[in-house]
Amino acid sequence: MSAVLTGLTTGLTGLTLGAGPGGIGGTPADPALAGISDGLVYSAMAAYAVALVAFAVDLAGGRRTRGAVREEALVGAGGAGSTAGSTAASTAQGSGTAAATPGRRALGIGSTVFVLATLLHVAALVARGASVQRVPWSDAYEFAVSGAAVVSVVYLVLLRDRARWGWLGSFVVVPVLLTLMVATSFFYTEASALSPALQSSWLVVHVSIAFLASALLTIGFSLAVVQLVQHRQDALVAAGGEPSRLLQRVPSARQLEQTSFQLHAVAFVLWTFTVVAGAIWAAEAWGRYWGWDPKEVWSFVIWVVYAAYLHARATAGWAGPRSAWIAVLGFACLLFNFLGVNYLFVGNHSYAL
Repeated sequence: MSAVLTGLTTGLTGLTLGAGPGGIGGTPADPALAGISDGLVYSAMAAYAVALVAFAVDLAGGRRTRGAVREEALVGAGGAGSTAGSTAASTAQGSGTAAATPGRRALGIGSTVFVLATLLHVAALVARGASVQRVPWSDAYEFAVSGAAVVSVVYLVLLRDRARWGWLGSFVVVPVLLTLMVATSFFYTEASALSPALQSSWLVVHVSIAFLASALLTIGFSLAVVQLVQHRQDALVAAGGEPSRLLQRVPSARQLEQTSFQLHAVAFVLWTFTVVAGAIWAAEAWGRYWGWDPKEVWSFVIWVVYAAYLHARATAGWAGPRSAWIAVLGFACLLFNFLGVNYLFVGNHSYAL
């Protein structure tokens, strides 16, 4: 048993550090596998596009009545402390869901194709890593493709409750598909060995948690944006206006805010761990925990903005659209940390280009 564990540990370490034929020379150990990975990425993009159309058709086919939407809007404006209001909101949402349930064939198609797209996406990463015998997280292209895959996997878990999360499909597929389009068009690099700075077991710990945090923040951002749109919609309906057909399957602004807050709260804990793990890795690699490197600074800026969001969400007068805008700002900082910092500043993380 000890021999088996020793062999398994050695194998995993070799995969992480880039040992093997592709670990030193800087060229793919298996160009055929690298080519298969590229093909799988494009296949996943095609499947995501089909899923997006199906999700959009389902979203546009809502049949929630104006009365149900108006009741939700009025309840949402009634304050967080009303038990009767919460019950009414549940009733209103339930009636809307019941009215929207029949004939959701497009949602079933979108969900099935999304599962296929996610499997192709993950398979592309496995093939990319296998081509050079390491985890596929060494450059901007691999970071983008891997991060988008984690977003898809997280939503795939949520999609097990299709009745609750099915409406969100379009708002998840859009950022995933855009990320893959940008990655293949502007970031693509040939699969090669890890740079010396990345040859550490901390790569798996630090980057994997960062991916998961970023995935939750991406979905939370989507919810915050829809919350802002729905807030205006609910106000319009409460004033007697006609509800938008496109938003008739979407929960009320208050429900979106609550779900977004929960996702952001979990993501904030994970991002805190990411920053701490990065500091420990920096001490191991560069001999200091903190060096005001641009990537380190912006990771801390992201932490501060999301801390402000969580604080604002719990502060009287800041819940609702105000806190949602802070969440949007936090995601903008997250994007800049990935896109802007690597290309506008020179630092110890420039190897990630």
